[in-house]
Amino acid sequence: MSDSQSDPRRNFPEAWPFPESQFFPHALGEDEKERPQPADEPTDAAQGTIRRRDLYDELRATIDQLEADGTTRGDLKILNRTLRELREAFGVFHPYRRHRKVTVFGSARTAQTDPAYKQAVAYSHAMAQHGWMTITGAGQGIMEAGHRGAGVDLSMGLNIHLPFEQSANPIIEGDPKLVTMKYFFTRKLMFLKESSAVTSLPGGFGTMDETLEVLTLLQTGKQTMLPIVLLDAPGGDFWQHFGKFVMETLLADGMISPDDMSLYRITNNAEEAVQETLQFYRVYHSMRYVRDELVLRITRRLTDAQLDELNTDFSDILASGKISQVSALAEERNEPDLADLPRLKLRFDRKALGRLRMMINRINSICPDCVVAPEI
Repeated sequence: MSDSQSDPRRNFPEAWPFPESQFFPHALGEDEKERPQPADEPTDAAQGTIRRRDLYDELRATIDQLEADGTTRGDLKILNRTLRELREAFGVFHPYRRHRKVTVFGSARTAQTDPAYKQAVAYSHAMAQHGWMTITGAGQGIMEAGHRGAGVDLSMGLNIHLPFEQSANPIIEGDPKLVTMKYFFTRKLMFLKESSAVTSLPGGFGTMDETLEVLTLLQTGKQTMLPIVLLDAPGGDFWQHFGKFVMETLLADGMISPDDMSLYRITNNAEEAVQETLQFYRVYHSMRYVRDELVLRITRRLTDAQLDELNTDFSDILASGKISQVSALAEERNEPDLADLPRLKLRFDRKALGRLRMMINRINSICPDCVVAPEI
């Protein structure tokens, strides 16, 4: 690999507003293999091969039923290719399952001279210096910029077969952390299944599709809560126009609720985007549903006064009862590395996802000086 690929500062020195002294340690998160998909599924703490045998049996029974149904060859090809793609992707991502990753979306057509390209380089490089990996669609433009900033060692790619425009970029081409997929739906599943944050830069239909799907999944509770940053180039207004449309049309016409506005942040400052991403994990760590209760893992205990404040200010999101502070539940024993973390347990109404994000922000505010994403 050339020096220009391994050290993006050589070609893009103006994209580096971050002094080295500000960088935080390596980011270690939850085991993403244990994260339920969709996020509102209860956690499954059974261990070992016995835990999986029933699912293997179901898969084999489904195959037998497909044969009995006389499923067409075309439909079987869709199923076969889907399973093969996901199996390969699961294997590629497995060694990095505890490593926090940010998915970066944006146009494949953005030139290296474009301010948005340089912004993507700056953002992903800063996230790499905090220990985060960057996932992109592995193409050119913003996707290449994300990998250029992160460097190949902290880059992962999910390429897509297209008849035009989508060869892998030179940063990730040939790397074992690159997966090439046929279907957009399997690709989008992997973008989020393995991600702890999403940052979208300007782009076309594909970028809008990806960004709006993330917002939809968060709004409906199908995606575990994570930070979304809509990042413009310095002085740019691409996402500002989007935000205006959301405010003046979707919100004004009652298509979304005011609380949904808390699910994302718009900025044209890369350092603000970095801080918005990192501070989401300042105290909050991860979440699981255990039976009908939501469990929030946190990195430090709340005081009694802080817990009382949460119960007072966020009682509207509770289906019943109160928010309590507890130790790890028996159903979470499949993640022993997180067993020592305190928990907040609540009967969440599963509707007020914007308010849930606000509560996570409040939890993070109890320790503004905490090191982000400490090793466990």
